[in-house]
Amino acid sequence: MDTTYIAGVGMTRFGKFRDTPLSDLANQAVDEALSDAGVRGEDVGFVAFGNATSAVISGQAMIQGQLALLDGQLAGARAVNVENACASSSSALHLAMMAVASGSCDVAVALGAEKMSHPEKSRAFDALGRAIDINDPAVAESPSRNSIFMDLYAQEARRYAADTGAPVEAFAQVAATVHLHGSLNPNAQYRDPHTAEEILQSRTIVDPLTLLMCSPIGDGAAAVVVTRDRPSTAPIAITGAALRSGRRREGGQLVTRTAQAALEQAGRRASDADVIELHDAASPAALVILEEIGAVGHGEAWKLAMENELRYDGRLPVNTSGGLISRGHPVGATGAAQIVELFDQLRGRTGDRQVADAHIALAQNAGGAVTLDDPYTAAVCAVTILERV
Repeated sequence: MDTTYIAGVGMTRFGKFRDTPLSDLANQAVDEALSDAGVRGEDVGFVAFGNATSAVISGQAMIQGQLALLDGQLAGARAVNVENACASSSSALHLAMMAVASGSCDVAVALGAEKMSHPEKSRAFDALGRAIDINDPAVAESPSRNSIFMDLYAQEARRYAADTGAPVEAFAQVAATVHLHGSLNPNAQYRDPHTAEEILQSRTIVDPLTLLMCSPIGDGAAAVVVTRDRPSTAPIAITGAALRSGRRREGGQLVTRTAQAALEQAGRRASDADVIELHDAASPAALVILEEIGAVGHGEAWKLAMENELRYDGRLPVNTSGGLISRGHPVGATGAAQIVELFDQLRGRTGDRQVADAHIALAQNAGGAVTLDDPYTAAVCAVTILERV
């Protein structure tokens, strides 16, 4: 893969902004990213706009990106809309990289924007419930389609505990770690730290998951400027990137083979990463994914969590943004927000949650489910490797 660079990033705070239009969120992120990169809107040759739920929640489909950007700096740009479940904006980043690497343009923007808060709260759950095969018999058997993903995450957590001996306290501890990180991130949706004990005592969602182990519904946007030319100041290169779809009943092997493809491009191992952002829609997923990408051995992730080694100041910093649980999970913006965090970490500008001397970063983002049997298989996975060069 030809080397591409990230020249700048921007994002809104994540939260519930019922009175703020999607266009305002999107253009705030774009304006910040372009300013950060020192790029003008007219210099951008391609825009990939990631959004997953607006067709269901607001009813607006097909031209979300064009409408969101209509009155901003990127109005009239060559743009495509990307809907790829929770990996929509990491998929958008993949397209932006391809546009630049192919020579189609010198500068591209990957943007993810989502507005999930709505007076009818059921609409967000209805939208998320469509990121599966709705004809799967397991859907009809589920007591509530609204909770199908939490059912899957709980199933995964129980399997991991049975296979590795991980106690429920480990799931609470990794959640406490990301809540700590979120408390240090001004863009996080939830900024209150919580102890493992508080997390265990919060309301049960699906055993063994409690409320404070689960990602929330929210709104927000994040943008990434990708360039062909190496920035003159503190260049951050995309040295590896892979996007893969799930095969029938392959379970976590989807994450493993996607990570292997990206790491092979970069000439790296997962254990080389100084900081990692993972798709922790529920806290046990962070432990499972750490092992699936090969950062640690089987059954080792939960032990690191219990030893506080997944903190920003630990041996293997994970989800220093606060992850999906604390930073928030407006699904179409999540993948781009991971890249924002890692870019800022590599640039050394994350303040009190800064990882010391970070040079290599890894992002893993996934979405949807093509098969629901245990273990379930996600529909899509993206892994991206960034390096300070």
